[in-house]
Amino acid sequence: MPDDANHEARIFSVETRFQQMARRPGGIPREQAIQRAQSQIEALKPEFAGWLDRELQELSAVIRHLELHPDDTSRLEDAYRKCCQLRDVGATMGYQLVSIVSSNLCEILDAFKGGTAYHKETVDCHIDALLLTSKPPYCQLRPEQLSEMTAGLRRLVERAITPESN
Repeated sequence: MPDDANHEARIFSVETRFQQMARRPGGIPREQAIQRAQSQIEALKPEFAGWLDRELQELSAVIRHLELHPDDTSRLEDAYRKCCQLRDVGATMGYQLVSIVSSNLCEILDAFKGGTAYHKETVDCHIDALLLTSKPPYCQLRPEQLSEMTAGLRRLVERAITPESN
């Protein structure tokens, strides 16, 4: 092996294609782009409640299937993907609690994918919480308004994914 101690490392930054495109002239000002995005989100909000109901029904059906067939990895992956979608769009659409609860459920499902024992009661509790937080008046509440619920759900997650509890 050559003696690399006498050689200095040369650090250089690499400019990605995205960075190059982002610096190109043209486009619209940042504030205008943000305003357009916000108005698009507002236009989608009336349809979101229906989409959310359908997604929650599908997620519940997949979870019920997993209770009967825990080795069905493709359905487990479906449940995880649906849960991630809920987590990712919930807060954007004004459903912060849906994002928090689905984030917890994502952790539980991910742990289940990794071999952790299935905790039916914990999963059911999170599904119930998702159904609750997707409907008025709970859908518009901020997390600090239901801090006892979110903290309790978080404790359930910690118990479910901790190896010694399995």
